[in-house]
Amino acid sequence: GRLQHIANGSIRPNPRHNDAHRLTMIYQGLSSVIADTQPDRAAIEDIFVAKSARSALRLGMARGVGILACGEAQIEVNEIAARAVKKAVVGTGTASKEQIQDMVARLLQVRALNADAADALAIAIAASNDAGKPAGIALRLAQSVPDDPLSKAISLALARDDAKHRDKT
Repeated sequence: GRLQHIANGSIRPNPRHNDAHRLTMIYQGLSSVIADTQPDRAAIEDIFVAKSARSALRLGMARGVGILACGEAQIEVNEIAARAVKKAVVGTGTASKEQIQDMVARLLQVRALNADAADALAIAIAASNDAGKPAGIALRLAQSVPDDPLSKAISLALARDDAKHRDKT
């Protein structure tokens, strides 16, 4: 019921290499992490609008390689929207990168190696607390986990934010 930091980092293939080489490096890096840590599930940021079509295509390929590495290891992969991650970790869907890094450090008692690693840790925190689920489910989860204040607080914040969003539409 408690969050515990195991490791963090990032895979940074050389941008001068071709797509096939970079994707292979990402796949091999993720496969190595999966083999070392033996997770039972994974989370990946949901697709978002990229700066350009080329960036979106490259992001999609990298996500596909990540999902493939998890699928090959028979690990469940949950997708979570960036806004839901921000709400779950910071309390607002418009949180800045700095706010996310600071909150990740507070929640896990560790500094991420870089901004990408902090984002990955934030996604893991949000997914561990079922962020992005409908408000009714989040509220029931919060009520059913009274011994875990972090899960309860995150679930209640998500439920309130989802209710506000529904009221505006």
